[in-house]
Amino acid sequence: MMWMMLVLLYGVLKGVREIVKKKALEKNSTIEVLFVYTLLSFLIVLPEMKEAMGMEPRYYFYIGLKSFVIFLAWMFSFKAIKRMPISLYGVLDLSRVLFATLLGVFVLQEVLGVRQLAGLCFVSAGLLLLKYRPKRLRDGTTAEQPVEKGYVVMAFASCMLNAVSGLLDKLLMKEISSIQLQFWYMLFLVLMYLLFILMSRTPVKIGSAVRNKWIWLLSLLFVIADRALFIANGMPGSRITVMTLLKQAGCVVTILAGRFLFKEKNTTHKMVCALIIIAGIVAAAC
Repeated sequence: MMWMMLVLLYGVLKGVREIVKKKALEKNSTIEVLFVYTLLSFLIVLPEMKEAMGMEPRYYFYIGLKSFVIFLAWMFSFKAIKRMPISLYGVLDLSRVLFATLLGVFVLQEVLGVRQLAGLCFVSAGLLLLKYRPKRLRDGTTAEQPVEKGYVVMAFASCMLNAVSGLLDKLLMKEISSIQLQFWYMLFLVLMYLLFILMSRTPVKIGSAVRNKWIWLLSLLFVIADRALFIANGMPGSRITVMTLLKQAGCVVTILAGRFLFKEKNTTHKMVCALIIIAGIVAAAC
């Protein structure tokens, strides 16, 4: 189905974006990357301003709420990505499947079939295996530097908030267009990060961030991926439970990048965890 293909595209690009975020954060601070990243993304969609007009007033509030949720989610996720191995973050990010599925069931009254329940069992098993690593899965490499618990909490908080955002996408796309949602959502995000900088008096090196090629690439990937996701949300028959599972296909991309680009350790175990979770994704989506 077309909506499944669009969500799968989003998932793969999402995995690539995590890599690009990690590279961008090597040169600039979290708030510098976030502000310039959202600003450039908004400028990309700015030519569609005319098509974005004409919404009922109440939708500006709902889009503003979604933007605030993402504002917080990105603050948490960017700080976590900067401080932990990208391969570990990629697997932890799969926990949003659990949050989104619960929201889909309790808020949208979606019914989980046998395949979806089996998929969730695989996802849960993969996440548990990430914490409890059997000796037979160790690949003999040097152990990684331990990650502070605070950054793990940030990663999980980001997943929960992203699940809420996905639910809001599904509800909003029943009434407004993908262009309207993306335009106003990006505008509100830019204003929120700007307000945060001004209120906190955080020093920002705009020139350095603008010269960071990874931020430009990140903005382009973000606009393409989000447009694909918003279109999929507006298609009849699309289900948030299945969509959330499909979005996580990008975890393999982050694990491979951790091993071959960032030379991270113990990626064999993470790949096993990811493959178990991918099996759950396939079981739920087929």
